[in-house]
Amino acid sequence: MTGVLWNLASFLVALGILIAVHEWGHFYVARLCGVKVLRFSLGFGRVLWSRQDKYGTEFSLSLIPLGGYVKMLDSRVAPLAPGEEAQAFDHKSVAKRFAIVAAGPLANFGFALFAFWLMFLIGVPAVRPVVEAVTPASIAAEAGLQPQMEILQVDGRDTPDWESVAYGLVRRIGEQETQLTVRTARGVEQTLRLPLADWQFDPDKESPILSLGIAPLGPKLTLTLAQVVPGSPGEQAGLQAGDTLLTLDGQPIPDWGYLVSRVQDSPDSPLSLTYRRAGQAQQTQLTPALKQQGQRAFGYAGLAPKVEPLPEQYRFELRYDPLSAIGEALDKTGNMIGLTVAMLGKLLTGILSLDNLSGPISIAKGAGSSAEFGLVYFLGFLALVSVNLGIINLFPLPILDGGHLLFYLVEAVTGRPVPEKFQEYAFKFGAAILVCLMAIALFNDFARL
Repeated sequence: MTGVLWNLASFLVALGILIAVHEWGHFYVARLCGVKVLRFSLGFGRVLWSRQDKYGTEFSLSLIPLGGYVKMLDSRVAPLAPGEEAQAFDHKSVAKRFAIVAAGPLANFGFALFAFWLMFLIGVPAVRPVVEAVTPASIAAEAGLQPQMEILQVDGRDTPDWESVAYGLVRRIGEQETQLTVRTARGVEQTLRLPLADWQFDPDKESPILSLGIAPLGPKLTLTLAQVVPGSPGEQAGLQAGDTLLTLDGQPIPDWGYLVSRVQDSPDSPLSLTYRRAGQAQQTQLTPALKQQGQRAFGYAGLAPKVEPLPEQYRFELRYDPLSAIGEALDKTGNMIGLTVAMLGKLLTGILSLDNLSGPISIAKGAGSSAEFGLVYFLGFLALVSVNLGIINLFPLPILDGGHLLFYLVEAVTGRPVPEKFQEYAFKFGAAILVCLMAIALFNDFARL
């Protein structure tokens, strides 16, 4: 329950920030263009708090925090008082109306740029993309990738850390191949081609890196126990923190992953376990409990391993001075925009399944987990969602900003506004499509629980 509340709180904070940024873009440019703003609202429904500034704009917080709006003076909504024509939105030129509407998505891109800039000022912990192991017969193995190689580029884009490698690989989903530039342990640079035609990647279950058969060099999970959860099957078997696990059913335990796999595959089935305590080998019987998570059932032992940290030579921090951080933030924002547009394009063309569409529940979980890791990761999450929000709002659906912009382009070319009757039907059509997409996203969210 605590986790759910934390995710919800983080989601509401993130949503509030991003909506405020988006609506502020509309509001600020409307004021610049001489349009009277009647209300700036965060949320819908019953007003919980409001105040009015000297320009007559009401700023309010409303009960339903799933959106916001900027209400402007408009003769199509309510009759104008004498002399108000110059302040009405619909009486402004096409160029000014276009600028006001476009300002919302542009504000989201600007916020992403600011968030990335702040991230690089604070410093982002990173790990050099050095390969620890390659799964036999995997795509990576067929391409010739080997342990101790460092991935320098994916398709010509520099990859200083594993995150940039992951983004580079995701961009190639649905393509025939990708090109890696690597450096061997001897310092020799090579170019490898990974065939992707048979690449099967489920983003809900694994990372793109692991799905290709690449195991990143990272902290080592030892076979020495750091914690045994009170009341768990591990404690019932007599295990204690500091014990070192040796064999399972008479077979040596090669690594922690092997133990996890055997435990998860053996709910309610006794396992013979040998361990070492104070230099003496001892034996016990461990019976994993059955644990249910959504539709998945698996064995649970309540054991946690000691972790050996990654050596310093593989760790670094992406931190820059204020001026250099601007260039890095611009590059990061551009890459995120390009990646998001590419992924949405693949969704629309059917290269990616609609199963990959995420809704508010997945966003809430992402907000909660990123907030748990700290400010830097939460800023990165906000920047990513802000880019997505900006791009989605530019879609040419009449109910979104992109639909309005399309109508203004038609008006600029033809010299006459799009007929209101047509706009009305178009808005209904756009709303229906948006509701369908949200329904699919919510269904996917619940399926992932």
